Amino acid sequence: METVSRFIPIAITLPAVVFGLWLLHWVLLGRHKDLASEKKFTRQLIMLGLTIVGVVSIALALPVVESTRNQVIAFIGLVVSGILAFSSTTLFANLMGGLMMRITQPFRAGDFIRVEEYFGRVAERGLMDTEIQTETRELIAIPNTFLISHPVSVIRSSGTIVSATLSLGYDLHHSQIEPLLTEAASSCGLEEPFVHIMKLGDTAVTYKVNGMLKETKSFLTAKSKLYAAVLDRLHRENIEIVSPAFMNQRPLRDGQQFIPQPVYAKSVTAATEAEKIVFDKAEEAEAREFERESLKAEIQKLEEELKLAEGDEKERLRYQLEGSKEALETLGKPADTSTDNP
Repeated sequence: METVSRFIPIAITLPAVVFGLWLLHWVLLGRHKDLASEKKFTRQLIMLGLTIVGVVSIALALPVVESTRNQVIAFIGLVVSGILAFSSTTLFANLMGGLMMRITQPFRAGDFIRVEEYFGRVAERGLMDTEIQTETRELIAIPNTFLISHPVSVIRSSGTIVSATLSLGYDLHHSQIEPLLTEAASSCGLEEPFVHIMKLGDTAVTYKVNGMLKETKSFLTAKSKLYAAVLDRLHRENIEIVSPAFMNQRPLRDGQQFIPQPVYAKSVTAATEAEKIVFDKAEEAEAREFERESLKAEIQKLEEELKLAEGDEKERLRYQLEGSKEALETLGKPADTSTDNP
């Protein structure tokens, strides 16, 4: 009888732990198979912690002497410590980096960022890495440890400076060039344009024309338009943009200039905005982020109104609150990216 009673704790604990872990897995992950990777990872961490607690509970219920039980628990602790030690340099470092950026909020989904040689729009912010979409529509996953250990420049959503740099010969006076470059920046929609002389070289003067772009989503298009406007404005004034050494490489006739003839487009088809093609995933991420924040604010407002409401008004607010919560839960699901797979 005494032998049988020793197995009662393990007989109760083992099925209870197995069933409990299975039930929690179904509640956290099993019934939410379409969760975004960010939310899924958080729930996986919770399951990992609960599994460790369950294994320790089973070890405490083993029908062995206390010294053996302590050795089993010590072995479990040694295994867990070894896993943490080997993975701490990567897994937990990235995890802590992701949590730190959640607190500091250096950028949001949809922002243009530059870190070292990487430049693009933020498409997804995860606990382990941050995904950006580059100018060539590629998706690059940057580890969070890299982001927190290197300077990150962010293009402000309120506006950014778009600039173009070019070199012109010393035979052209800067008082003639600066107004032309300012007009070029204004003609392509940039606000408050200004020009700086950046360098006095051996054979040429380097100018930099700048202008404020309020709609940062069209950053690439605005830069291209500025280059085109600079070309058109200087060529219209018969100013060549050519290396001073050009004459030394190929003899030219007197008065010959390298200015293309103006071309007038016959088609009236609207030009395609590069940003709509290049940063499609980042655009969707920014829209989801904005909608998520709007829904959270709406839910908070409805919860406050629900506390003061009565009767039919309370039922209406409760129904509206449930709809907003369902919409917020839907935003946590990953977007369909099957068309991007090779």
